[in-house]
Amino acid sequence: MSDARHSGPKRSVRLRCLAACGGIAAICAGPAVAAPVRLVTQAPVSISSVAPGVALVDFGRVAFGNLRILPAAGASGAITIHFGESLAGGRVNRTPPGSVRYAMTRVTLAGTDSVVAAPPPDARNTRQPAAVLTPPEWGVVVPFRWVEIEGWPGELRPDHLRRQAAFASTWDDGAATFRSSDDLLDRIWELCRYSIKATTFAGVYVDGDRERIPYEADAYLNQLSHYATDRDTQMARDTFDRLMTHPTWPTEWAFHMIFMAHADWMHTGDAQWLAQRYDALKPKLLLGRARADGLLESSEAHRTREDIVDWPAGERDGYVFTPVNTVVNAFHLRSLALMAELAGALGRHAEAAGYRSREHATRAAFQRVLFDTARGLYRDGEGTDHASAHANLFPLAFGLVPAERAAGVSAWLASRGMACSVYAAQYLLEGLFEHGDGVQALSLITAPTDRSWRHMADSGTTITWEAWDQKYKPNQDWNHAWGAAPANLLPRFVLGARPLAPGWRRARIRPHPGALAHAEGTVPTPRGPVQIAWTSEANFTLRLSLPPGMTARVELPAPAGSRGVFSGATPVRARRAGSYWLLDEDVEGSVTLDVR
Repeated sequence: MSDARHSGPKRSVRLRCLAACGGIAAICAGPAVAAPVRLVTQAPVSISSVAPGVALVDFGRVAFGNLRILPAAGASGAITIHFGESLAGGRVNRTPPGSVRYAMTRVTLAGTDSVVAAPPPDARNTRQPAAVLTPPEWGVVVPFRWVEIEGWPGELRPDHLRRQAAFASTWDDGAATFRSSDDLLDRIWELCRYSIKATTFAGVYVDGDRERIPYEADAYLNQLSHYATDRDTQMARDTFDRLMTHPTWPTEWAFHMIFMAHADWMHTGDAQWLAQRYDALKPKLLLGRARADGLLESSEAHRTREDIVDWPAGERDGYVFTPVNTVVNAFHLRSLALMAELAGALGRHAEAAGYRSREHATRAAFQRVLFDTARGLYRDGEGTDHASAHANLFPLAFGLVPAERAAGVSAWLASRGMACSVYAAQYLLEGLFEHGDGVQALSLITAPTDRSWRHMADSGTTITWEAWDQKYKPNQDWNHAWGAAPANLLPRFVLGARPLAPGWRRARIRPHPGALAHAEGTVPTPRGPVQIAWTSEANFTLRLSLPPGMTARVELPAPAGSRGVFSGATPVRARRAGSYWLLDEDVEGSVTLDVR
């Protein structure tokens, strides 16, 4: 059932930059062109009586919004309304843990006049100048699924209530799809897809409801998943511009701004947008912290506060912080490589060459100083022998592990399980998928432990959490988009669709079936939808449909004993590379290919 069935008026959330920042000063001088957000009216899914004079209303899923009351003729008197994200004993939980939301308000009915019931503002998420504010004419919005209503005169019917839920007005529920042979994986996909939709309520990506502040790492993960679930690109851009004027404190979060700009370039191919922001990205490389061999150094202040590695701190797998640490330098190296690509895209070839040269020299120092050849693993930093999951998962995800060492690092990480937070899981799973460990990656997503998306899905939550469980982060939000990584991982790796050239002029189609028998879905791109369906049984069969103006390099899993790729009865020129068949020529339009 689509949430758009009762659409209210559109409202644009327009962001104002409060300070100029480097090369984007000109575009930050006035209102940004913001992704519009609107209130969507939603009817209750069910209403039940839970005590004399008390009705429990269920809207089916959590959304950020408030309540419009539509009383019957002659209705009057005061009613009390309790909003909640969780239930306890079949009632709205009025003392929920951490940052899980509960709010209460009282309203007075006066005949048939409608009234908006909204809780008072929360000082935690309206603090200026950092918090993102929703339009005042909406009234306060809060995340809730259930409301309890006390004192309603007569029978409370579904037509007396509408939730006013805030979503991006550009959102299309049909833009992306995913189905597979694993019902649990499909439930996880839908949980994560809806999480991205529900957290568009502020017009930019925020950290959930606790602060309603954009953070760079959160925003990048949100951007990847937004691209994979809807066609909008403006919200990511508005978030980027806001973060350039309101940066946050963690060291690695600065590098994520380069990640965001590169992701925009690959997704849209818009050089004009990039050119206006390129120079402002240079300080995000943190070159002022580089020593003679190119590796970044961390002061005591960096090590005790700013070098974050993972969050919360208990998710760091015992990471040992040293003046030259592996995680910070892995991010630095990846950012140098991406900046070289961006400089080249803008015709700044001397700068691109400089970044490539620096990356090459620093990478050599990275391998020499931080890799333990005896164990085949990366140390946490110079001066320690401790090897955490994080010191290895980030280099693996960023392509820093030499080819002859990658299988060993990947196997070791897979054997450790989910030894990181929901944030770092994005990178752990990327590394495993990229290096042929799709079975292990999917098993971690669906593992029967409290450190997996299975745990979230089985809990009944309808938006992903900030952490794996309350015990790992007692103040966690239950509405956090950085916990929705499968929204991008499943289309990018299981379906296998990623841009290979800016603006999706050329795609890479490389499915990772793992142990799945089949999967199919739709991946939105600026050129139109990519539709993929594959089966993996005795043979592997791919059905692919590309939009006009897109070609694709196709790489197909090569089952043991397979002899080649066929289109119908006709052999297709392809070469075998490891566990994949690589087609010699790009494809376009609609094709069906079989590995036999």
